[in-house]
Amino acid sequence: MTALDRRSAIAIAQEVRGGRTSALAVMEETLGRLAAYDAVQPQIWISRPSAESLIAAAKAVDARLAAGEDLPLAGVPFAVKDNIDVAGAETTAACPAFAYSPGASATVVDRLAAAGAICIGKTNLDQFATGLNGTRSPYGSPRNAYNLAYVSGGSSSGSSVAVAAGLVAFALGTDTAGSGRVPAAFQHLIGFKPTKGRWSNAGLVPACRTLDCITVFANDSGDARLLDRIIAGFDPADAYSKPLADRLLSCKRIGVPRRDQRVWFGDAESEYLYDRALERLGGLAELVEIDIAPLLEAAQLLYGGPWVAERTAALSGLLADDPGAIDPTVREVVEPGLTISAVDLFKGIYRLAELKRHADKQWAEVDLLAFPTTGTTFRVGELLAAPVALNSALGFYTNFVNLLDMAAVAVPAGSRANGTGFGITLIGPADTDRALLDVADAYFAVADLPSPPPLDLEGKMQTVKLAVVGAHLKDMPLHWQLTSRDAQFVGAFETAPNYRLYAMADSVPPKPALVYSDEGGPIALEVYELGVAEFGSFVAEVPAPLAIGTVTLADGSSVKGFVAEPRAITGAEDITALGGWRAYINREG
Repeated sequence: MTALDRRSAIAIAQEVRGGRTSALAVMEETLGRLAAYDAVQPQIWISRPSAESLIAAAKAVDARLAAGEDLPLAGVPFAVKDNIDVAGAETTAACPAFAYSPGASATVVDRLAAAGAICIGKTNLDQFATGLNGTRSPYGSPRNAYNLAYVSGGSSSGSSVAVAAGLVAFALGTDTAGSGRVPAAFQHLIGFKPTKGRWSNAGLVPACRTLDCITVFANDSGDARLLDRIIAGFDPADAYSKPLADRLLSCKRIGVPRRDQRVWFGDAESEYLYDRALERLGGLAELVEIDIAPLLEAAQLLYGGPWVAERTAALSGLLADDPGAIDPTVREVVEPGLTISAVDLFKGIYRLAELKRHADKQWAEVDLLAFPTTGTTFRVGELLAAPVALNSALGFYTNFVNLLDMAAVAVPAGSRANGTGFGITLIGPADTDRALLDVADAYFAVADLPSPPPLDLEGKMQTVKLAVVGAHLKDMPLHWQLTSRDAQFVGAFETAPNYRLYAMADSVPPKPALVYSDEGGPIALEVYELGVAEFGSFVAEVPAPLAIGTVTLADGSSVKGFVAEPRAITGAEDITALGGWRAYINREG
């Protein structure tokens, strides 16, 4: 399988409705995909119906079509996060002690089934939808479909992988703090988070009942638009449901964080990809830098303020009767809610109202926001070692959205060298959901995004790109230190015009020193790719005053590369004007 196997709900339904295939044939193919990917990541599922029952469901859809029913999702396979009820399947919320058998499906599931879609399984999640990474489940940790060493994103972990791996055309997730957007970014997907109340929450296990939104992961904005048309609408069974409304956006001014407020957690690739996305968006509208401090303060109320108590309320029975059944990190997050007073809560409500007033005024200055979905990603091992701190980093740009009653659509915005996705989120006032999808279409038309990379089916070797500027260049004296480590040549490039190059004094063999400078120039270099272990052994042999740091290339991207301490230029010759070490060596020769 490759990423090209990802499927469109619209295309499948058109084929089935047009008689060019059948729901049965689609299901038989789906069962084959499931069997193949089970060898890679069985942990993305908590439960699945039997093959026989899925075949019967497909035959029933074909019979409905033959009887003349209009089924806009005829035969389309989809998955459901296991905190959303599906009749005939247990709902666990990734906690076996909590599991129950619902008497009926959630409203959203019923509406999809009425349109001819077929649920092929319940997906894994961060327990009780508490987490943005995907590692907090007794059923295992779903991994990023494009690099199995990295987190899938959560809490809608299994749903995002099921779509990214081409197992289903779309999948339902949920979003309280970003759970329907963060996994979309990491897996090169659309993450559509409706306005609160637009999609019914009847049949959803609550995380924060006043903030929860059922969401969808899809491959393109067309599918998201179709699904919204089928699912959206008032539901009297949901106390927080509201009448359907659609608000227009002019998309003349797009708000982005002030440069000094952008946080990347050391991830230069994310910074580069965001800058590239802004260049594309700048061709569609004026970009306006805004002060995001009030939004960040609102975000703090979710986990650092009284809204923790709402998560506690959802789990109060289990906390009292069987606290050991709760994942230790989840319990660490929700237990403090037991000590939050009503006074604390009302103070939080008052402050949120003030912050929302500020956010509402913001819409007079800009039409929508375009934020990074996340500032970085992490390996699974890193999240397990620091589960709270790193999870918080993933929510930096997402936590405020539901608290301030905004609509959001997460869209792909490029790929990191490790294959994981980077994304931006288009955020608008409540009820601008469909308008945001229109903006997403406009962005895709100019973004020139590459196709997602191939799926990681076996666990790819982790590599690092390294820039060399002197004695390690091809045919130079120390090049063997790269070839002996099976380094692969990536290409010849230039640095950004912010570097100076010096020929160090008394260096054997002769070596240059690359130094960052505001008054520099472009310097020729070569980039090689090494395994992480090989890179580490290489770095261990780099002698002072040289070092390995981060070098910015002419296109704005960054790689690891040779840099130098200030003492390296003592007695050295400035050869910046020559443009590179080869030119210096040729001059000397």
